[in-house]
Amino acid sequence: MALVVVTHEERPELWDRMPERFAGIVPEYNLHGDVNDTYWNRLFEEFRAYQFVLYDDVREEVAGTGRSLPRSWDGTAADLGPGLDDSIARAFADRAAGRPAGALCALGIEVAEDYQRKGLSGLLLDGMHLVARRAGLPVVLVPVRPTWKDRYPLVPIERYAAWRRADGAPLDPWIRTQVGAGGTVVGASEHSSRITGTVAEWESWTGLAFPEDGDYVFPGGLSPLRIERARDLGSYWEPGVWIAHPVRPEGAALPR
Repeated sequence: MALVVVTHEERPELWDRMPERFAGIVPEYNLHGDVNDTYWNRLFEEFRAYQFVLYDDVREEVAGTGRSLPRSWDGTAADLGPGLDDSIARAFADRAAGRPAGALCALGIEVAEDYQRKGLSGLLLDGMHLVARRAGLPVVLVPVRPTWKDRYPLVPIERYAAWRRADGAPLDPWIRTQVGAGGTVVGASEHSSRITGTVAEWESWTGLAFPEDGDYVFPGGLSPLRIERARDLGSYWEPGVWIAHPVRPEGAALPR
């Protein structure tokens, strides 16, 4: 297995394989975020150099993918913003206004099913550092979607992000991987990504029935879903944990 980072700018045809390669990797509801209609396709038109894959040039197959955007950031917790949605909107506003970027913001990484459990998440983080270095950005910001938060959907994200194992490492596996790779937890937000839909859509996405108004815990959800049947509306805020990675110089290995 020989994996290389390839950007959309370099080989856009590889993205034709994405729907099939990554089907089912992300929960269905996560494909319907409120910002998607406004910005999603524009990622691959206006920020092509920031979208990349790990390409196995022996098998000629996409092994993993990473999406990111350059955004302004003054280095303070106060300027992080609430999370993923805000960062996407900010990146496009920065570009339109000609404001310089201060960080690379990771939008997400995915590993194809047949390449999982082979340490590729760390290689995708390496890819983020490479993209940031090419852009001259000093920091990679990651609004992490914690792996185990769905086990504790009623616990506020700030408390969950602070939970530690007996050895002092973060309890959550993905936060632990990020910290182990040199990142620092710099904040947490209950309002990282907004997803709304009709009641029927949410029933389809989750496989549950929502017979009355109220807050519901659902499979894979990191926080409760609010159902308002009179408005035919289901609304959900996905929380996130901010982790900052100083970009390492070329040739410097990330901690493992």
